[in-house]
Amino acid sequence: MCSICGIADFCGEGASSVLAGKMGAAMSRRGPDQKGGWSDKNVAFHHNRLAVIDVENGRQPMTRTFGGREYTIVYNGELYNTPELTDELRLKGVRFETRCDTEAVLYSYIIFGEKCAERLNGIFAFAVYDRAEEKIFLARDRMGVKPLFYTLKGSKLLFASEVKALLNHPEVKREADAEGLWQLLFLSPVRLPGTGVFKDIFELEPASAAVFDRGGLRIWKYWELKAERFEGGAEEAAKKTRRLLKDAITRQLVSDVPLCALLSGGIDSSIISAVAAEHYAERGERLSTYSFEYEGNRESFRESLFQPQGDESYAEEMAKFIGAEHEVLTAPTEKVAALLYDATLARDMPGQSDIDSSLLYFCSLIKKRHTVAISGECADEVFGGYPWFYRREMLESTFFPWAHEPMARAGLFRSGVVRSAEGYEYLRRQYERIAGQFPRLDSDSESMLESRKATWLSVNLFMANLLERKDRMSMASSVEVRVPFADHRILEYVYNVPWEIKFAGGREKALLRDAMGSYLPERVLKRKKSPYPKTHNPGYEAIVTEELMRTLDSEDSRLAPLLDRRKLAYFLGHDGGTWFGQLMSKPQLIAWLLQLEYWLSAYDVNLDL
Repeated sequence: MCSICGIADFCGEGASSVLAGKMGAAMSRRGPDQKGGWSDKNVAFHHNRLAVIDVENGRQPMTRTFGGREYTIVYNGELYNTPELTDELRLKGVRFETRCDTEAVLYSYIIFGEKCAERLNGIFAFAVYDRAEEKIFLARDRMGVKPLFYTLKGSKLLFASEVKALLNHPEVKREADAEGLWQLLFLSPVRLPGTGVFKDIFELEPASAAVFDRGGLRIWKYWELKAERFEGGAEEAAKKTRRLLKDAITRQLVSDVPLCALLSGGIDSSIISAVAAEHYAERGERLSTYSFEYEGNRESFRESLFQPQGDESYAEEMAKFIGAEHEVLTAPTEKVAALLYDATLARDMPGQSDIDSSLLYFCSLIKKRHTVAISGECADEVFGGYPWFYRREMLESTFFPWAHEPMARAGLFRSGVVRSAEGYEYLRRQYERIAGQFPRLDSDSESMLESRKATWLSVNLFMANLLERKDRMSMASSVEVRVPFADHRILEYVYNVPWEIKFAGGREKALLRDAMGSYLPERVLKRKKSPYPKTHNPGYEAIVTEELMRTLDSEDSRLAPLLDRRKLAYFLGHDGGTWFGQLMSKPQLIAWLLQLEYWLSAYDVNLDL
């Protein structure tokens, strides 16, 4: 994994290698092993490399000449069908110089042109400069695991793995308009697809490709999720799901550097760890696993609808069951609070408070022994694990169903300044637009339509947030995280399995449990969904509250003029439940306000309201 960035200008003053290098320097933590630049008059690329495959030979930017024409790539990702792809390319006359997938991706463009991304199975974001055609080709993986942002400045295209790199270019303004602020107040950590919160900064959407040349920027989707008629029954669905998932997991275990698994003891991470452990055992090796805990949680844990139990006993039982070398990592309360600032910088915007900062801390510990990890994200979105798949009040929501108290944050702000009522209505319309786009068949039953809608919203919005969080927090610690459940082949198949099979017996993710049950002990197999853990230590709320009040009383606070202090005082004096997703409750909202202050100050954001 790596970071990429570049500047292209075919109609103006050309590209500056110095500025491309400055952009790349802002993302050095994503790739500490090697860095490199490449430029000509019109194009400048920069690359920071976290070396995972063919460490010695995979340096970038990488240039190859084929058929008398020159091509240069910067690539961030991991390709899981490299063996099949390289065999096909060799038949086309390609002679490979390395074992790294960067070269396979570059030759895929050279041989297959703008349709190359359709042939790739993996997580990726890359740009290829086609010198003869004088154009830049860009593409991003189908599920959006790897990031890619861009902006247009006059005749220039600027692109980068993270927003901070774009902001390092002198022509890019640090400005957010009302629509960007509304996303933060109502949706954050979720963003609307294609947006970067900052004004005029955009995200190349998942499954998208683009060409930039003298005619400007042209973007298209190279892959679309399709609704198709399901043939077969529950037994066949379980067998095919098992085949697809085992193939996805084993493909993602290839690494020339140490690999581990993140094991919470939930069924998603347990399945991945079990298959990986089996694969390792066949090679005479033992898998390393990690689970996460917070200081004081055992004493302070409180059961809720969304988090019915803690992880520790389940993770340890599962690790013993599969014979893994397991370690429990514990985050100190003060450290979780202190890293809120670094987590904001890693994400380039306020995120999920301690849910982000703790992961940042855990990844820094993982990095001491491992560079690659596999994780269980995306199963809930694909197989129907969230409450909004089956709880009637959530299914019928007229707003994003995970934002079950949408005014919780916005209501703390001065409505005349942030125009919260207008913002809510704007985002409600966005919800209706996005929710109405899910692929469907005329023959779909009501339950199937609801299943498709919940999957569509979850994959395109909620999952995007989780993938962004995992990418930014892990890469800020120079750790690559792979997510086998994000293999597009799994989503393509499961999307068309009837809801009655996916939710058989009223069990969340019943299809996944039926497909992979033999890999799990009975207690783990029957465990109710429990999300990534959060801190329940009351000391955390005390720390972030004190820090927030101190910050707001400062003369240079950027947040203070926006807040209604009377409403804030009332909020701080009362208990509250979750208001977003499964984890965000009162302490997380306080910490999020701190993150917003950090963001406004550290990025010197000009709010154009």
